[in-house]
Amino acid sequence: MSRTHHPLSSPPSSALAPVGLSRRAALASLIVLPLAACGSGDADSPAPDTGASGSDDGGADPTASETISVTDPWVKAAEDGMTAAFGTVTNGTSGDLVLTAASTPASGEVQLHETAPDGSGGMSMQEKAGGFELPIGEELVLEPGGNHLMLMDLTEPLRPGDQVELTLVFSEGTEHQFSATVKDYAGAQEHYSPEGDDGSGTSDAGGEHAGHEDGE
Repeated sequence: MSRTHHPLSSPPSSALAPVGLSRRAALASLIVLPLAACGSGDADSPAPDTGASGSDDGGADPTASETISVTDPWVKAAEDGMTAAFGTVTNGTSGDLVLTAASTPASGEVQLHETAPDGSGGMSMQEKAGGFELPIGEELVLEPGGNHLMLMDLTEPLRPGDQVELTLVFSEGTEHQFSATVKDYAGAQEHYSPEGDDGSGTSDAGGEHAGHEDGE
């Protein structure tokens, strides 16, 4: 005798298949969706800035004045004639510099001077031909008895406490402005032999170069 199944007691296998498939599809979607979300976030996020584009037009000028500094600037007090300015110039740029000139409203002319032996046991100052080289990261020390800025033909007396505005000019065309304080100072007096001087006398810079005191 054949047996018959009641239609409600056991559904045919064709009716179960869609249920099993739908469950597997749901589980798969739970895995795929987070992965898709991660991929979408990476695609939408901006690329990291490597700075490569800024190297062409966004970088700072290697000789910009803000990367040049002058520390402890000062000027020797003088009533008239000539005097000198001192300080330490630091090259914080990305290239070598050459200090070729300087200017100030306090004098008609500023010369770059070096101090060297005069051949007679003394020291004389003279203009520095070609200016002062200032390699990258180095310092140029301007000090009494050594290299300095010579202020010629003072426009008015410079007394202690006064402020003098100066501008340094470099070979690349860069300029750096700073203010120096006027101070009393009696040391480091050297002979000054300007170009064309026959050596018969010395020029007086308000007492600054009336004689030579070695070691001061």
